[in-house]
Amino acid sequence: MRAVRIPSFAKINLRLDILGKRADGYHELRTIFQTISLHDDLLLRHAKGGGISLILHGNDALAREPVQKNLAHRAVDELRRELKIRSGVEIVLHKTIPSGGGLGGGSSNAAAALFGYLRLTGRKLPMPVLLQLAASLGADVPIFLFGGRALGLGRGDEIYPLPDIAKLSLLVVVPRDIRVPTPDAFRWLNAPLRNAATLTKLAAHPKLWEFCALCWSAQGSGLSNDFEKPVFRRYNRLDQIKRVLLQKGAAEASLAGSGSAVFGVFPSPTMARRAAVGFPHDQTFVCETISRDRYVRAVTGARVVR
Repeated sequence: MRAVRIPSFAKINLRLDILGKRADGYHELRTIFQTISLHDDLLLRHAKGGGISLILHGNDALAREPVQKNLAHRAVDELRRELKIRSGVEIVLHKTIPSGGGLGGGSSNAAAALFGYLRLTGRKLPMPVLLQLAASLGADVPIFLFGGRALGLGRGDEIYPLPDIAKLSLLVVVPRDIRVPTPDAFRWLNAPLRNAATLTKLAAHPKLWEFCALCWSAQGSGLSNDFEKPVFRRYNRLDQIKRVLLQKGAAEASLAGSGSAVFGVFPSPTMARRAAVGFPHDQTFVCETISRDRYVRAVTGARVVR
């Protein structure tokens, strides 16, 4: 039976600035996304009947949740409605990206499911339609339609691809006993309410000029994340992980998204692997950043298997 196998890559935030809380309840963000080589794997294949089935391996907690909550399932369901397809499909999801780490695993699964299902059915959608569908699934989903390094505005769902930077060697550390719910992290920020006029005036703030300069920098240095202060205040262990990463040779280190993953940028994969030994009780992943070209080749060139 014809099937499509596709990787689903994680992301980190090289920069994450929170400008304030908007009148609609969301927060106004300025962030720089970067996809990394850590990934899940999806297999999509035609199935008898007219429904969607999901088999999940590698994460028992997620496997116990109702399949309708899974973003890959929701993505295929929405895409079938858009394409007016009634035939059945089976999704097999192999999880490697830890959930609740701020690495975008669920959002990436959704985007990979969109790409995979289009490849499986031989159908196409205009990018504006695909972007709208992705944004309806979650604020982080649109970045995974592009990959590489990209600027995120608004809720983070308004995406502008940026020039790629040189490949970085990374060590991602995920504590086994800490998960940071994103809604909690936003609440801990206690960001001020801003109206549209105030947000426009903030464009002249030196921090935003610094942010703009970083966007177009070829070096990609200057990690920063506004979630660190409130999250580290509640989970000192995450602050300790960042400090240890720096002590073990990381040039820079930062919280990934709203956490709980913390990553360090190392001069080489060898140094990253050596540093990983210092975290015996945590999940560690030695990986690297991936360029937009490499990302697009991987997800749009998804293998058709039988």
